[in-house]
Amino acid sequence: MNKNIEEYYNRYGQKVYAYLLSICREPDTAQELTQETFCQAIKSLDRFKGDCSVCTWLCQIAKYLWMKELKRRKYHPSSNTEPDLSELDISIIPPDEKIEKTDTKMYVIRQIHELPEREKEIILLRATGAMSFEEIGQLFGKSASWARVTYYRAKQKLRKE
Repeated sequence: MNKNIEEYYNRYGQKVYAYLLSICREPDTAQELTQETFCQAIKSLDRFKGDCSVCTWLCQIAKYLWMKELKRRKYHPSSNTEPDLSELDISIIPPDEKIEKTDTKMYVIRQIHELPEREKEIILLRATGAMSFEEIGQLFGKSASWARVTYYRAKQKLRKE
């Protein structure tokens, strides 16, 4: 069993982390919740029915843990509402364009986080490459077509902004 969990962590750990980071926007919290997700998965491995992918199941656990964390915080988001741009690779951009590029990315990130919760999650899951449309559909209890259409509509909203 430990070998399976280690294999799952190696295979899905980064996807779960990317998913959590996309919804909580706090790298430390995302890391803690990723670890907690796998601890919970170990405890409930016997309840995994196999009616969705392992990645979807882990993301469902992660989402539940994030909601639990929000409840613990009494629904007050962290004071850190600015996106973490530390991973932004702007080294190849000419100096005079770096500020503009950073401002544009910050603007887009803010616009994404102003979308309704479901649309925001779907955009971020696709943007981080964490999940396919089929997996997103499973996560929300919907079809892959629903995920695709919702993603497209959310992108349209962003383009209007």
